[in-house]
Amino acid sequence: MPSLIRTLGKNISPNVWASVLLFAVAILAAAVANSSLSGIYNDFLSQELHVRIGNFNLLSHGGHNLTMLEFINDCLMALFFLSVGLEIKRELLVGELSSVRKASLPFIAACGGMIMPVVIYALLAASGTPETRGMAIPMATDIAFSLGVLSLLGKRVPVSLKIFLTALAVVDDIGGILVIALFYSSEVAYGYLLAAAVLYLLLYYMGRRGVNQKIYYLTMGIVIWYLFLQSGIHSTLSGVLLAFVIPARPRLNAGKYIRRIRSAMNTFPILQTDNIVLTNRQIAILKKVEDASDYVVSPLQSLENNLHGVVNYLILPLFAFANAGVVLGGDSSIAGNVSVAVALGLLLGKFLGIFSFTWLAVKSRLTPMPEGMNWGSVCGVSLLGGIGFTVSLFIGNLSFSDYPELLNQAKAGVLCGTVMAGILGYVVLKRTLRK
Repeated sequence: MPSLIRTLGKNISPNVWASVLLFAVAILAAAVANSSLSGIYNDFLSQELHVRIGNFNLLSHGGHNLTMLEFINDCLMALFFLSVGLEIKRELLVGELSSVRKASLPFIAACGGMIMPVVIYALLAASGTPETRGMAIPMATDIAFSLGVLSLLGKRVPVSLKIFLTALAVVDDIGGILVIALFYSSEVAYGYLLAAAVLYLLLYYMGRRGVNQKIYYLTMGIVIWYLFLQSGIHSTLSGVLLAFVIPARPRLNAGKYIRRIRSAMNTFPILQTDNIVLTNRQIAILKKVEDASDYVVSPLQSLENNLHGVVNYLILPLFAFANAGVVLGGDSSIAGNVSVAVALGLLLGKFLGIFSFTWLAVKSRLTPMPEGMNWGSVCGVSLLGGIGFTVSLFIGNLSFSDYPELLNQAKAGVLCGTVMAGILGYVVLKRTLRK
């Protein structure tokens, strides 16, 4: 058994483990919400938090303290969106969105994958009611979850297919961020936004002047997050905008780095005795090597790497535990227009939108079909696009925070649509990809 576990650990990608953890926590949340522990669960989420300096509470908004649920959704998820912003910036600079040729097909497919779910939701939800507030819920694609399912197929997946799904999900994230900014903001306090804009400009100037220490950007980011929290614009957007002022260029290029450490190591004094205590001269030289190593990795790349584990194995599981607790009985019902509209939006809307827009783009010769892909694999990836989970739950919470029954339906629809899209996408790809 231990050898089997080690073998699985080597062959299964981190995306799969993160997806499994997220799915397990979602099931746990639903189980707890429908058990005798539901009272403890709800008390935990409604617990108020304090980070006080005198009479000032950092975790407060509009005169009231943030609850645990609000802290997770408004504070910790800002780190998730910072991670998303860093990934978007990297893709725009050097990745699959760095040129029109690379980005055209995923961009067109993502547009279809955002439009059709909204159309299907609008057709099924009762117009003129609070139900219409949730039209953006089935727009999103969960990049980690969808890539996790794709990774289960191992080496059968062509690189072009992974790139297509990744780029599509990144464009999807941009769409979700714009929707949150435009439609889920309350009355705007422009004074707080002006102060935040000044700090963003200061950080941008610092980056241009070669300031690469991450601590400055993160510390200033906390201040900016608080200003957004008070401004009426959703505070998670502060994380996305922060990502775009974090420098993407290292202070040292690889060639200078190699020359510097070679020069340092050539002067490194080697003692004849096996002394475990280094001399001051040796420590000084090793410190130069350490500083050079810090300068050769850009703040953007370093911070993205540092956040990856925290986001995937702490923040997202906490978010799932707090937001995926679907109540199956009692006064709440999971059956309704919202649950059906969300589930069909993710499963049917995403598939029709991604596949049809890709078909139109290729057939009209706007862009060629990527090498290694065929219509069977496009069909499978279009289904995987319906894995909405994280951002869909997040938008659902923004849409129906004042309507608990509709929020419960939205959660049920997201979970149902995500699971069905993942299973069907995996089955289709398994049948269509070459062995």
